[in-house]
This record gives sequence, structure tokens and C-alpha cells, in this order.
Amino acid sequence: MMDFLNNIVSDVNGFLWTYVIITLLVVAGFYFTFRLRFVQIRHFKEMFRLIVSSAGSKTKGNEISPFQAFCVSTASRVGVGNIAGIAIAITTGGPGAIFWMWFIAVVGAATGFVESTLGQIYKVPVTGKKGETSFRGGPAYYLKYGLGYSAWAALFAVLISVTYGMIYNSVQANTISLALNSAFGFDRAVMGIILAIASVAIICGGLGRIARVTEWMVPLMAGVYILVALGIMIYHINLLPHVFAEILEDAFSFQAAAGGGMGAAVLTGFKRGLFSNEAGEGSVPNAAATADADHPVVQGLIQSFGVYVDTLFICSASAFIILLSGDYTTTNLTGIELVQWNLSQYFGSIAPSAVAILIFLFAFSSIVGNYYYGEINISHLTKKKWPLNLYRGLVGVMVYFGSIADLPLVWNLADLFMAFQVLTNVTAILILFPRVKEALDDYETQQANGVASPKFVKNVLKNTTGVVWWQN
Repeated sequence: MMDFLNNIVSDVNGFLWTYVIITLLVVAGFYFTFRLRFVQIRHFKEMFRLIVSSAGSKTKGNEISPFQAFCVSTASRVGVGNIAGIAIAITTGGPGAIFWMWFIAVVGAATGFVESTLGQIYKVPVTGKKGETSFRGGPAYYLKYGLGYSAWAALFAVLISVTYGMIYNSVQANTISLALNSAFGFDRAVMGIILAIASVAIICGGLGRIARVTEWMVPLMAGVYILVALGIMIYHINLLPHVFAEILEDAFSFQAAAGGGMGAAVLTGFKRGLFSNEAGEGSVPNAAATADADHPVVQGLIQSFGVYVDTLFICSASAFIILLSGDYTTTNLTGIELVQWNLSQYFGSIAPSAVAILIFLFAFSSIVGNYYYGEINISHLTKKKWPLNLYRGLVGVMVYFGSIADLPLVWNLADLFMAFQVLTNVTAILILFPRVKEALDDYETQQANGVASPKFVKNVLKNTTGVVWWQN
């Protein structure tokens, strides 16, 4: 019965993600890119400036700086898929898939800008026990307050809470327990207990604790992985022109196109890029809305840069580790095993253990980031405290369950829920897009007039319905 259900869900996923979701995300990305005059390229320098200027900002209680909000979203975005998923993309779609992954990242960055800016525009304030103000927001909030679609908002809140906080976290825990069991022989059940306790200890501290943990964990794990890849690239600098040529030739190969290979490269690259950077999925706006920013566009630009960090930096690091080995076609390995094997060519027997530690950092940061998306949306559904405490307990249970279980059906159900999330969120941001265009025009006008740090007032919007935080 379970196999039958798994097959049905898998078939539905195949149709939705291949023909509906990918098309919707690509078309929306191009639409936003052209309507915003390539904002994700024009303001690249500004993105970097905003992140650097907010890094290290001191906050109190559950107040969140723009940089901390960026780290929370990146913690969720960057997971084991950035390692294992790229290996699978190369072995199934060829080196050309990497070019199309880069391409869709640039296009998707526009979508990321739109949804994160909307998350800021429609955020709502929450007063803590000590009187400090924090914020909540995301698709459920702009669906309810911006569009008046309360039923849609509630549906989205349930979907993302279950998908990210529980199902995806069980998958991340499963990856951690398998990796540590394989590398060090750790008992999976014991690891499950430790992971569950550690996860609950962090998430019960609220967003302030989550932000402080991810603020050091994300730069550490991303920095180490990128430095390893850079070291390999420098060591094989004479091979880099060949690797870039291989990527470009395979991406546009007439021979591959005649045999269907070019189509596979494009589709695989698009899927990998979109799945990894989460642009359009409605997850990142939940983190973007929590930041105490002076203008919604600030978080839009910062989170747009997050798409680049995820795909152009982290995913590319995995790609070059694999492609520079030159042996990815001569083995039967794929996924995380292929990356471990490639790294062992450079670092010897220490590689599997090092990869296991990196997997722990990537996956555990995802558990923490994923949970918070659920907390924001539980708070949207009810103001009572007990549902949130119950939810935290269920997250701990699912982390333990994932550590000891096999999860093919759970993973397929998560992809199905995610498809519904994308359909709901992208429809909403397409409708609300004029608010983003007006906010960006205001930000750019202020900068053109010499204002170093633009301030937002909601009356620059033609329609202020549902905007509850920003002043007139």
C-alpha cells in the first residue's frame, strides 16, 4: 500500500515539477527581471554593501538585523542538496547543467527580490515580554493582509509549517545520521536523540537565539566549503579553462541537442538551481520579514544576494570539486558518495570524515532555519502559546524519526506540498508586484537625490491596504 501511494505521489510530482512549476518559476523570473530592469544585476554592488554594513549589528532580545535575517534564510537554503544535488545534476544532465543552473540563479534572483520585498512591506510587529519589537511576515501575511485571501493564507501557513518544520527537517536529520554513521560508526538512534535535544534547545530560544546561532554557523560552513573548492581550483588552475569550456560546450552542444542531451542539461540545471535557491517557493520571505530594516527594498536586495550565495558560490564549489577531478564519468557513484570520492583524491582518507562534518553543519543549520519558517506561520494561524509548544515538540520527534527511518514517501510528499506552495506564492507575488515596483522606484529616487540610507513611508504605494507597520 505504501509503495502504491509513493508511486502515485511520485508520478504527480513528476508532472507538476517538470511541466507546471518549472515553467511558472522561469516565466515569473523573466517577467520580474524585465519589469524591474534587471534589478538583480544593476544593484549587485548595493546588495554587497548592505550585507557588509549590517554584519555584526548588535540586537536585543528577539530583534533581528538585516544580516541575521540573511543568515537565517541562508541556513535553510544551504543544505546537503548543495553538495549531493550538484553531483546528481552533473551525472544526469552533464556539465552543461551547471551553466543553466547559473543562468536560472540570475533570473531567480529577481523573484527572490520581489517576494522578500513583499515580506517586508506586509510584515506585522510583535511585542515581546520585555517590550522589544520583533516582526513576523511572509506569504501567509501578504496573502491575508495584501490580498484579503484568508483561506489561502491559512492553507499556505499549514503547508510550509508541515513541509519545512517537520518533513524537510526529518530528511535533514536522516542525512546527518547516515553521514556520521558511515564516517564514524555513530549509532543512528543515539544521534537522533542528540539531534532532537540540540534542535529543541535552540528553537525554544526563539528567533533571537536562532539568529545568533546561524550568524556564526552559516559563514563558517559556507566559508570552509568555498575555501576548499578554491584551493582545489588553484591547485588545478591549468585545468580551469578546460572545465569552463566543457561546461559551455555541453550547455550549447548541437550534438547533445540532436540526441536530447541539451534538453536534459537545461531541465536539470533549471531544476537544481530552483530547488536549491528556493526563489519563488515562499520560504525566504518569512525570514526577510523579521529584519528591522529602514526600507523594504533593503531586505529584497539582501535576500536576492542570497540566491547568488546559494547557487553561484556554494553549488559552484561542489561543481568544480567534481569537474576538476575529471573522473565523474568513470565511476558508478553519484550524490554525496561521488563528492566524498572526489575529495578523497585530493585529501586522502580524511575526506569522508571531513565531508561528514560539513554535512552536519549544512543539515543542522537547515533544521534550525526550516523550523523558524514554521514558527512564523504557526503564529499567523493562532496567537495561543500551546500550539507553538506542541509544534516544537513535533519538530523534535520528527528530527528523531528522520534519524532512524527511510524516507522515500515522506520526501515525495514534501515535494508535493512544495509544489502547492509555489503555485500559491507565485500567484500572489504576481498580483502584488506593482507594490514592489513602487517601492523600488522610491528607493532609487531617494538614492538619486543623495539619500545614503533611504527611509520608507507607505504612502508612496498607490494601494496601502494591509500595510500595518510602515508610517504614512
